[in-house]
Amino acid sequence: MREVREKCVWSERITHRDLVPYLIEESHEVIEAVESGTRADLREELGDLLWQVLFHAAIAAQDPEDPFDIDDVARTLTAKMVRRHPHVFAGEIARTPEEVLVHWNAAKAAEKRARTSVLDGVPRGMPALALAQKLAGRAVGVGVAIPELADTPASEAELGDALLSLVATARANGWDAERALRERLRMLEDEVRGVEG
Repeated sequence: MREVREKCVWSERITHRDLVPYLIEESHEVIEAVESGTRADLREELGDLLWQVLFHAAIAAQDPEDPFDIDDVARTLTAKMVRRHPHVFAGEIARTPEEVLVHWNAAKAAEKRARTSVLDGVPRGMPALALAQKLAGRAVGVGVAIPELADTPASEAELGDALLSLVATARANGWDAERALRERLRMLEDEVRGVEG
């Protein structure tokens, strides 16, 4: 990566911001390989995603004010994973996935003490459905009610049908389903922040 960064005229000019579209694309290609690809596809796409991480670290290493490299990234990640797995590294007990989650959430909360809202730290650039699922969970956690459908789907397949039907309805009416959901999520965020005070 260092050699590519130093000797490729395209790569040497690229910034973190320039790489974002490629990072998004490579992430989606990993997801596609997980969901419908072969083991070879997954191996290749994980490599492409790793290349993005290496590329960002190489750019960061050249920062004149606050440089860090891939080794610093790995050390930071290692320290975080050790903190978040006290049942593995510090003698705590976790016999079920739910108990593991208790340790994980406690460690994460201790790391993020400066946060003032349950919404802090949720990346707004997530796809709208993923963002909705994350925000809905946070909202319910502070007592904000989420509107319910009259006919609740009974399975993931039925949920898929319902979502597709809603998108088709939006299309037929000239509405933007993504924008509609994002605008509703902004209202949900306001409701959560209102409850939090």
